[in-house]
Amino acid sequence: MTPPMPRRLAAEFLGTFVSVLAGVGTAVLAASAVAPNIVSGAAVTVGVGYLGVALAFGLGVMAMTYALGHVSGAHLNPAVTLGAAVARRFGWAEVPGYVVAQVLGGLLAGLTVWSVARGRLGGADGPVAPTGWGEGSPGGYTLLAVLVLEVVLTAVLVYVVLGVTDTRSPDGFEPLAIGGTYVLAYLVALPVSGGGLNPARATGVAFFSGGDAPAQLWLFWLAPLAGAAIAGATFHLVTGVDRRDRDITGHVRPEDALVADGVDPDAPR
Repeated sequence: MTPPMPRRLAAEFLGTFVSVLAGVGTAVLAASAVAPNIVSGAAVTVGVGYLGVALAFGLGVMAMTYALGHVSGAHLNPAVTLGAAVARRFGWAEVPGYVVAQVLGGLLAGLTVWSVARGRLGGADGPVAPTGWGEGSPGGYTLLAVLVLEVVLTAVLVYVVLGVTDTRSPDGFEPLAIGGTYVLAYLVALPVSGGGLNPARATGVAFFSGGDAPAQLWLFWLAPLAGAAIAGATFHLVTGVDRRDRDITGHVRPEDALVADGVDPDAPR
């Protein structure tokens, strides 16, 4: 039985909040942390770097998928929701509610990290792990480079999500595969774009980072959604699972219920 929509939206809100909080919080608070050496007292770097941030994003998604997947499917990302709808695995009427819940969860996560970062004694108010290109890119990459990478990596991510949630995929390993894919994708994306791949993650930090982040936010909606749409539209070509001709409204047309003479209507299909 499918849970009621308010419960599913609450799950998407909570799951997106936690997963974005894990990744962005690690990026802001732990990626380049410095602490005194317990022997000499000299400052040493104890930050987790890009690897730690990528792991945090992946582990956050994995944990929330295990915890909430049975409630809402644990999309936690507007791109995943769009890709599932394009692939006819999710109803279009439910997309707006999911996207709003995800964005609100991302914004709360960004606000939380921003509030904690401001609380450091003697610390300055700085950006909250924004995404961007040009001067907004950690590696100084161009708009075109960021666009291509965000499209390709999001498409790969959505391919994996659609594949592991297929009924023929082994049960119980979906969150591991999805979380692992996030880790790999962020390892590639962090030096280039700051790691978008999720419009809710990009939106959640843009307005707490200042600079060019809000003005560049459009790309981190356009590119992931384009990549997700490509994956959703071509998934059947890769896997042979074609759902494009199936009714996703929840209603069965009378003509679809008819079977040919001599065919057992109750036989397994």
